[in-house]
Amino acid sequence: MKGKQLLLVFIKEHKWSYIFGIFILLSTTLVNMTIPKILGEITDGLNSRNMLQEQVVKYVLLLLGVVFAVFVLKLIWRYLLIGNCRSLEVYLRDHLFKHMQTLPVSFYSNNRTGNLVAYAINDVQAVRMTFGFGSVNILDGIAATFISIFFMAGTINPVLTAMALAPVPVAVFVMVMIGRLIRDRFRKVQEAFAAISEKVQENISGIRVIKAFAQEKEEVDNFLKYSKRRVDTQMDLTRISALLGPCAQVCFGISFLLFIVYGSAQVIKGTITLGDYVAFNSYMMAIMGPVMNISRIIDVLQRGIASFRRLNEIFDTPAGIAQSEGEQDISGIYGGLEIRNLNFTYPGASRRALKNINIKLDSGKTLGILGKTGSGKTTLVNLLLRLYDVDDGHILIDGSDINSIPVDLLRESIGYVPQDNFLFSTTIRDNIEFFKNLYSDYEIEQAARISGVYDNIISFPEGFDTVVGERGVTLSGGQKQRISIARALVKKPSLFILDDSLSAVDTKTEEEILANIREHLKKRTGIIISHRVSTVKFADEIIVMDNGKIAERGSHEELLRLEGAYFSLYRAQNQQEAGA
Repeated sequence: MKGKQLLLVFIKEHKWSYIFGIFILLSTTLVNMTIPKILGEITDGLNSRNMLQEQVVKYVLLLLGVVFAVFVLKLIWRYLLIGNCRSLEVYLRDHLFKHMQTLPVSFYSNNRTGNLVAYAINDVQAVRMTFGFGSVNILDGIAATFISIFFMAGTINPVLTAMALAPVPVAVFVMVMIGRLIRDRFRKVQEAFAAISEKVQENISGIRVIKAFAQEKEEVDNFLKYSKRRVDTQMDLTRISALLGPCAQVCFGISFLLFIVYGSAQVIKGTITLGDYVAFNSYMMAIMGPVMNISRIIDVLQRGIASFRRLNEIFDTPAGIAQSEGEQDISGIYGGLEIRNLNFTYPGASRRALKNINIKLDSGKTLGILGKTGSGKTTLVNLLLRLYDVDDGHILIDGSDINSIPVDLLRESIGYVPQDNFLFSTTIRDNIEFFKNLYSDYEIEQAARISGVYDNIISFPEGFDTVVGERGVTLSGGQKQRISIARALVKKPSLFILDDSLSAVDTKTEEEILANIREHLKKRTGIIISHRVSTVKFADEIIVMDNGKIAERGSHEELLRLEGAYFSLYRAQNQQEAGA
């Protein structure tokens, strides 16, 4: 859903609280504007020396009643309108996060993490401020200004009103013009903040490498450059923002000067009373508040507009692969796989990543994929997971085109263990069950046993309730890989994919895990990707990929008899192990 549509939906859902809140706000302003008239009446009575004490008490009680009414009414509209803007912040952030979950992998490849964090925090807050402080002060200011002008011109003196307010439009015009500059400079401030956020996150994630290479000083010096850029952009914004207040003050200084000179002369002539003079002065002060606040209101509005445009860049980004009208009503997946004449080029790339790939894998069989880095192994897996679009008719699962299978069902049916073995900063149990409270303790433990990590887990003081560090930093590489394997196994998937996921374990441990997995795969389809021959040699069929093409294919024995690339790799790895 587009950003503007989201706002319209939110406003529609909360329309009655907005309507009632605005009505109460306008009523509050109207009640508040009676105070100068009451003060004027008291002043005239005291000046004429004919006001009785009982009348003074009556006016004082009336003032107290007005003040109390303003207090109650203000409490109500703040609860309704400011409360709504807090709800809007949550609403926007939730929809932003939800939309981010639907965006394609290419989006995250082209956007920095720090920038996305700034969208979710700073930009959403800026929009909230616009709908809270900005919109409320605009309504309050407009109401206070028009009511004050009505009382000033209608009950005191229209000529004096016109003269006193003459410089105000000039101030408003200047501040609006300056506001445009504020919007552009605020965008640069947000971008600088995103760069700092990205740099901090990158350094924290790579702190071990930084310390290992004694790069602390260089990283600090580098970070200072980001900080200086942030300061420079903020100062550019501050210099422009700082002009707003003085512009308003100068214009109001002129207004008050004209009022004092002309108004005092009218009092002396008897055209207006001293009470009118006092009331007029109070109304001038009431108008001065909103106009003086224009500087901050414009600042907040321009920041909000800039942030909303940034958010719209995210909301306008089309979602990745989603449910389509052509998808069939499929109840389950059994794992039969067929790939026909598949070619694929990554978006924006000029060279094909896959070229004329043909594979047929019956349900319950295992395919081994071997190849150098960049040969297209992981690309093939990405297409099976529908992380990228492929044309119809090239990938079939159980005889159905992959594009006709609901994405959620497809991915739920695949147990995928990626190369990076990402773990969340939570317990081992949560990482295995992936926050789905669907599995029994026995199922979780059994998955850990198959992946060969059970003994490591129970050796920890908290066992499966051990909290791992960020990205699993407190675990070894092999432990992270095996927990990732357990996470895929516990799903009991129809199609199990290991993408070079045993590279961090020794050969003996690898053999034990593979033996367990072979048993597990007897009724499931498996795809094992590796750079080790020992990992894939048990597969029913092995393909060797080179430069996006299938260079060789066959069983382990058949490939050895070919004495090609597979044979050369097998011999080299055997010699390496013998030498070790």
